[in-house]
Parts: sequence; C-alpha cells; structure tokens
Amino acid sequence: MPSNAGQTAKGDKNTAPPLPAPLRVPVADSHTHLDMQSGTVEEGLAKAASVGVTTVVQVGCDIKGSRWAAETAAAYDSVHAAVALHPNEAPRIVHGDPDGWSRRGARQPGGDAALDEALAEIDRLAGLPQVKGVGETGLDHFRTGPEGKAAQERSFRAHIEIAKRHGKALVIHDRDAHADVLRVLKEEGAPGRTVFHCYSGDAEMAEICAREGYFMSFAGNVTFKNAQNLRDALAVAPLELVLVETDAPFLTPAPYRGRPNAPYLVPVTVRAMAAVRGIDEDALATALAANTARAFGY
Repeated sequence: MPSNAGQTAKGDKNTAPPLPAPLRVPVADSHTHLDMQSGTVEEGLAKAASVGVTTVVQVGCDIKGSRWAAETAAAYDSVHAAVALHPNEAPRIVHGDPDGWSRRGARQPGGDAALDEALAEIDRLAGLPQVKGVGETGLDHFRTGPEGKAAQERSFRAHIEIAKRHGKALVIHDRDAHADVLRVLKEEGAPGRTVFHCYSGDAEMAEICAREGYFMSFAGNVTFKNAQNLRDALAVAPLELVLVETDAPFLTPAPYRGRPNAPYLVPVTVRAMAAVRGIDEDALATALAANTARAFGY
C-alpha cells in the first residue's frame, strides 16, 4: 500500500487511463494489489501483458489478503505472491480493532497472543512455493501513533525472521520511518534480498541502501511534480538495484494522478524513469526485468 495515497484528480477520477504504448522489452510490476482493483484478475493480467507487463507480484496486507495472494499466484503463472501483515495491521490486531484481520469483523481479544497467531499464519503461507516475498512489512509512523510503535516493530522483526528462514525476499513499507527501518534491519540482519517498496527516501538514503545491497522499487509517484527527492534518489541508485511497481490501485503516475492505477500503467513510469536516468527505455526495461527476477527469486 502507498507511502502517500492522497491524490487529487482532474476530470473523472473513476475513469481508467488509456493504454500506453507497449514496451518493447517486457517488465514486471514488482508490487500490486489486484484484489483492490476493478475487473477480474484475468482482465487485469491480459491488459498488462498487452503493453509488455508480463509478470506481477501480488502483495497481501493482512491474513485474508495474504491467503488470496497465495491462491492467486498458484492459479496464474504470471503472478507471484508476497504475504504479510501491513505495519498498520499489527497495532489493530494487538488492540483488538474490529477493522483489523478478523474474517467476520467481530472484535478480537487482541494482545500479543493474537499477533502471534496472525504471524504464525503468515509463516505458514511464506513456506508455499508460489510465495516469493514476505511483505509488505516495516514501519509506518504516519498512520500509527506512539501507542502502536511497539506492535509495529515486533511484527517487523518477526517478518524479517520469517523471510530469512524461508529464503524469501523481504518487502518493506517505510513511511516517515527511514531511520528506524534501517536500524531494525541492521539489528536483525537483513535477508539476502530486501526490497524497499514504493521507495520514499532521498538520494542520501539511496546511497545507504546501495551499500547494503537493498533493492529500491519506484512507483508512479516518481512522476509527481513535488517528488524531486525520488528522482534524485533514482538518479544515484545503482541500476542493478532498481525496480518498478504500480502499488495499484494507488499512486497512479502523471498525467493520470488521482485516477485508478493498474499494472498496465507500468510503461508510463518506466519511461519517466528512463528520462531521469538518461538511458534508453529498452536498456532500463531489460535491467528492471532481470532485477525483479533476481530480487524475488523466480
């Protein structure tokens, strides 16, 4: 889910943007939420494939979504799954929030035992062969106040351990929490493959990530006028550590900001990224495809 999903639209915000020109070199959408998008999975995958987006990583944010991600990845060769409790989900579970992970919406007892039970299910799902990543996990200091930080960090540390034990990629959600995310990764020891989804840091942080070998995945917000920090980071990130994603249905790239996002819009972001890097579109797409396969081990 997005680092900053708040968007304003010009025109009809519910109208899907048009198909972009196809990429000549196929790429992967390294982070999407098909379960939150309109239309069927088949329609979404076909539309994406028609413009050169031939692989997607479907990301779960709670128990229900993670199970769905695993089931969908098992059903479609072009879909890989990542499973996790979103950083904002952990405090909801601990505090027994009825909007949390309960399948029936009934208030749960909460507490550490409830979080342990949820983490055990994520652990089970992470062992499935079609599940290539553990995430999105991490820290979110924007939506969770001080009372939820302990639960977030405990959940994050548990996800790191799960990813390492199963040999899966770690997919990080980092919102207004750069220093703490980097601290926890250092304390726990990051998995061999770690992805900063919807990279939100600056160039200085990108250099830190590069030294550690962390992948940096850029979403449609790299095209936003007020996101010069992201373009600066993209300019200095090693090409072999760069990924592209939609985080759909959120973070639709300009000029369609505020309208529904979907994997078929990846080419819009790829072309903007190529312009920032000053390289050929095909060269960037070739690197993105190889990097995503290496990051997720497929």
